[in-house]
Amino acid sequence: MTTYRISDAARLLGVSDDTVRRWVDAGRLPAEGSPAQIPGDALAALAVELAQTPPDPGDVLSSARNRFVGIVTRVKTDGVMAQVDIQAGPHRVVSLVSSEAVVELGLEPGSLAVAVVKATTVIVETPRS
Repeated sequence: MTTYRISDAARLLGVSDDTVRRWVDAGRLPAEGSPAQIPGDALAALAVELAQTPPDPGDVLSSARNRFVGIVTRVKTDGVMAQVDIQAGPHRVVSLVSSEAVVELGLEPGSLAVAVVKATTVIVETPRS
């Protein structure tokens, strides 16, 4: 089973090392050994528990299941096309759309937006052992 050091667990969860230590001390996360190692399955379960997605403002039905509600952080328009950056929790989603779509949707930094991803290819990578 994969285990993680306190500092690695903190980085993956987006919290401080001290927060992870407090969670271990409180029994929220198990840890074994010295230095402390956190089991990967426990870390994954806590990551899911901590993931808070804002409610989806859409009133539509969609076949796409990957919906990331977030806030527009940047819009870079260059002629016909534009780059729209959305921060959805800890995830940055970048979309290339037409400049016309940016205007029609009223996209600007601070706007609430939903990035909808429907792809036939998803690449999964792991670090080398």
